[in-house]
Amino acid sequence: MTKILDQFNVRLLALGLGAAALVAGSALAVSHTDTAKTMTPAASANLEVDESPVPRTAGPYTSFAPIVKKVAPGVVKIVITSKAGNVAVPEWLGFNDPFWRRFFGDQFGRQMPNHQFNTPRQHGLGSGVIVTKDGYILTNNHVVDNADEVKVTLQDGREFTAKVIGRDPKSDVAVIKIDAKDLPVVPMADSDKAQVGDIVLAIGNPFGVGQTVTTGIVSATGRGNLGIEDYEDFIQTDAAINPGNSGGALVDIEGRLIGINTAIFSRSGGNQGIGFAIPSDLARNVMDSLIKYGHVTRGYLGVMIQDVTPALAKEFQLKEMTGALVGEVVPKGPADKAGFKDGDVVLDYNGKKVTDSRHLKLAVGETKPGATVPVKILRDGFSKTLEVTIQQVPGSEELARNNTSNGPDTGTLNGVTVSDLDPQTRQDLKLPDSVKGVVITEVQPDSPAAEAGLKQGDVIQEINRQPVKTADEAVRLTENPKDKVTLLRIWSNGGSHYVVVDESKAG
Repeated sequence: MTKILDQFNVRLLALGLGAAALVAGSALAVSHTDTAKTMTPAASANLEVDESPVPRTAGPYTSFAPIVKKVAPGVVKIVITSKAGNVAVPEWLGFNDPFWRRFFGDQFGRQMPNHQFNTPRQHGLGSGVIVTKDGYILTNNHVVDNADEVKVTLQDGREFTAKVIGRDPKSDVAVIKIDAKDLPVVPMADSDKAQVGDIVLAIGNPFGVGQTVTTGIVSATGRGNLGIEDYEDFIQTDAAINPGNSGGALVDIEGRLIGINTAIFSRSGGNQGIGFAIPSDLARNVMDSLIKYGHVTRGYLGVMIQDVTPALAKEFQLKEMTGALVGEVVPKGPADKAGFKDGDVVLDYNGKKVTDSRHLKLAVGETKPGATVPVKILRDGFSKTLEVTIQQVPGSEELARNNTSNGPDTGTLNGVTVSDLDPQTRQDLKLPDSVKGVVITEVQPDSPAAEAGLKQGDVIQEINRQPVKTADEAVRLTENPKDKVTLLRIWSNGGSHYVVVDESKAG
């Protein structure tokens, strides 16, 4: 769990025996932008969308039964099954302490190499929302992340084996699909029109007791900076949601989807009236990319930004404490080319007011690379508008596979994905300027790399004693190796150490 303030952020996925699920690995590689352009996009999902505003003068409501009857068939139960695997023992358990060897002898450490233990086959429970008649279902990434098998059960009792179409850990959105037709769907609303005080219903499968409906109101919108996801723009609600509700529906009084339930604040692990849902607009954008391309491509402006404080507002001659202050312009980036300067304050982006740095990050991330958008800035007390062409985040191109259809797998570090160390990532990871390398963005848990201890956020500095500075270099150094044993120099937890990844026995 992630501790936030004095509370605990609780994922709403109910996992049997408390261990993580596992999936097959993929190879460490990066496909270039021109390769991605040759892909044939899949057809967009045929969504039902109703963006009309919620009626706010009707009521009081004596029953929500008609709404539930309309929506409930489109909310499903998701059961995931994972493979057995190895899980690292947290350092805070103290297994490095000589105390244990005093009582159990030196063999204690040898019984737990690399401080890992085996986990049995696991089962987990979550929820999902059918959004197309032909079987596309929205859920959370953490529901199906690393799942070996995904089973979907409809309200009418029908059960299907689902295929994971795509996952986006940065927003915690995932798309799965079942092979069926004429399914009941939950139409999507424009979540930007949701207002604090609107009545909402939460529908899901908490604790495995069966489909459950609760009601409440929208407690807040635009919640962020919670440390739950990289891209946060949550709808907060007091509707009771609990473990097992992950991926379930948050709907308005018209029975339209405005959010995907994802997390709660709780001391006990159960509902305490503070729940969060991913807005349907954000989920829809992510889903569209996952269905078309299998991954999410986000826009890149090339600036380091911060919020405007009262003191900064005074110094930069701002009438309001809104906007995003540019602390640094990345050389040769989109903003630099458009004429941005350090000290500029971004007031509007693509015609919409920028409230803070998080808001700007979300807006840029949702912009399609290659699009040219107007950005209104304040500089030296005067406003001006710059035209900037948004690029794709450097080093975050779609990861390719070494085991292509053109031949057998000849690469190493299967199951590991990496990206370049851009200024924002370096800041997020609090890396010293002296640390060079590529950051690990994903490690498949059942891969030899995971067994060796590699994890998301580690920085690969060397591969087989060769320095690595870019993702392209990492790809080159893992192609056609002399054997399947890779020596890595890794930066993590404030220092460097060596790791051996042995894939010689991998099936």
